[in-house]
Amino acid sequence: MANEHKYRVVSWWSSGRAGLAKSDSAPNAIHFTAPPEFGGLEGRWTPEELLLTAVASCFTTTFHAIAENSKFEYADLEVEAEGNVRKTNSGYCFSELVIRPSLTIQNEENRGRAIGLLHKAKGLCLVSRALATEPTVEIRIEISKHSPV
Repeated sequence: MANEHKYRVVSWWSSGRAGLAKSDSAPNAIHFTAPPEFGGLEGRWTPEELLLTAVASCFTTTFHAIAENSKFEYADLEVEAEGNVRKTNSGYCFSELVIRPSLTIQNEENRGRAIGLLHKAKGLCLVSRALATEPTVEIRIEISKHSPV
């Protein structure tokens, strides 16, 4: 695998209150707008939500890769990302980011290892490391009620 990778997204304003973003790797464009509280349209993605999507999806893929490399089996992982935006002297900024992974594992004996791998994912998540506001992580572990197949 190469030591450097380049990613590219292009966005443009398409009409009065909305824009489009497109990636070379995805077939569909994303329609976006400013948040409604800043005059944007309802029912469209906002840059704030897209940033949180990047954080949550990066954490998810990072954990999956770590778990796979560690031969750690889990039943399910859901990752919620939440951000708090505040007005400052220099403009609006994210003042807090919280990542809430909810991991379902097969048995209690794996809880400690699961927590360790989740913390490792937080430290290796490329998107989180690129942000000025370091996310905090709030972990939830659930035990599967079903036997593995």
